[in-house]
Amino acid sequence: MSKPHVHASHPKIATRLKRAEGHLRSVISMIEEGRPCVDVAQQLQAVESAIRNAKQTLIHDHMDHCIDTENTGDRAELKAIARYL
Repeated sequence: MSKPHVHASHPKIATRLKRAEGHLRSVISMIEEGRPCVDVAQQLQAVESAIRNAKQTLIHDHMDHCIDTENTGDRAELKAIARYL
C-alpha cells in the first residue's frame, strides 16, 4: 500500500470542490424547476470556474513541490500533468 500523497493545499482544494458540488446541486435544481436558461448558464459558469481554479491550484502545487526539473523522469511527469492546465 502506498503512502497518501498530500499537500498543504489539499484541504483548501477539497473545501473549494465541496462548495462547487453544492453549487452544482443547486444548478440541477434550477434546471428541474424550469429556471431561465440564462440564469442556469451563469451558475454553470461559476461552477466551471471553481473547478478550473481547484484544478490549477492542484497542478501548480504538484509542479512546485513534487517535480525536480533536473530529473529526466520528472520532466516527463511535468509534461504529462501540464497538459491538464
